[in-house]
Amino acid sequence: MDVKASLKHLDVAKKLSDQFARLMKLYHPKVWREKGLMWTSGLFVVTYLVVVVVLGMLWSRSPETFDVRANALAMVEGDETRLVTGSYTAATAIRIGETLLGKPGGYLSNDKTPPGVYLDNIPNWEFGALTELRDLTNSLRNELSRAQSQSIEDRDLQIAQPQFNYNSESWILPSSESEYRKGLAALERYMRRLSDREAQFFARADNLAVYLKVVEKRLGNLAQRLSYAVGQDDLDTELAGDPSARRADGAARQLHNQTPWSQIDDVFFEARGYTWALIHTLQAIELDFESVLKTRNAQVSLQQIISKLQSTQDPVWSPLILNGTGFGPMANHSLVMASYISRANAAIIDLRRLLEQG
Repeated sequence: MDVKASLKHLDVAKKLSDQFARLMKLYHPKVWREKGLMWTSGLFVVTYLVVVVVLGMLWSRSPETFDVRANALAMVEGDETRLVTGSYTAATAIRIGETLLGKPGGYLSNDKTPPGVYLDNIPNWEFGALTELRDLTNSLRNELSRAQSQSIEDRDLQIAQPQFNYNSESWILPSSESEYRKGLAALERYMRRLSDREAQFFARADNLAVYLKVVEKRLGNLAQRLSYAVGQDDLDTELAGDPSARRADGAARQLHNQTPWSQIDDVFFEARGYTWALIHTLQAIELDFESVLKTRNAQVSLQQIISKLQSTQDPVWSPLILNGTGFGPMANHSLVMASYISRANAAIIDLRRLLEQG
């Protein structure tokens, strides 16, 4: 009996020893370090993903419109006597550039890291606004600051205009932002000289007509690209009106144009960015060209154009840019945007003709 009892106790002791060994292995510091590292890594990944998603949502919001008059007044430190002809247009160009670089998330078109690298709506918005800024600075350099073709170019606008034409997606050496900041600095110098009566701005009907002609083509291009969201079969009318006209790629033909589904929202937000910037430019022009517009009784026409363009900035309540058929049950955001832009474009054509005919 003693021997059996001893063996039984030895068996129990062995089991207890094995259990203790397993517990010691489980609670070994190395095991705890490994598990702690896994938990820490998992928590970091989850936190990173949440931060990226939240920042992506915040950065994807289009900037709000601003008051052109108040913006110009702020740039001359509240001194209305320093607001001269051209101040509103110059101040608006500066504010558009500052918005591109200083909005939430900064300038995103050249981002190479999350969340900017994953976003496409706001970079397309940026490109649209940048296109209008390029057109405006080009007009400032070549028309609005010069009286005649033989007049000398403004030295600061000579710098500003090419800076904004730098590659919009350059990440480094140099980055797009650094080049655009040089352009903004040149525009700020031009505005200071303008306020000090040391620079020129000519609010003339012919100068304004030249700028509006560029706007016509931009809006016409955007309206066509937006309408291609549903696909169109178009007859080639590019040589119409000139029987002797020829084209490089041969005879006229019927064309089928349709925007790939993955690019529909890209075109929509590019149009939204361009019209956002154009609204402010036209509001500034209304102030700087007030006497010219009054003489031709064209103020109401310009105000009507601005009103039509403001509809392009209405909130988009859908989480996606919908692409329903023309008369189908689902909305088509691209066609709605194209409608607003086409109406504004037709009104701009009428305004330009009014300015040219006097």
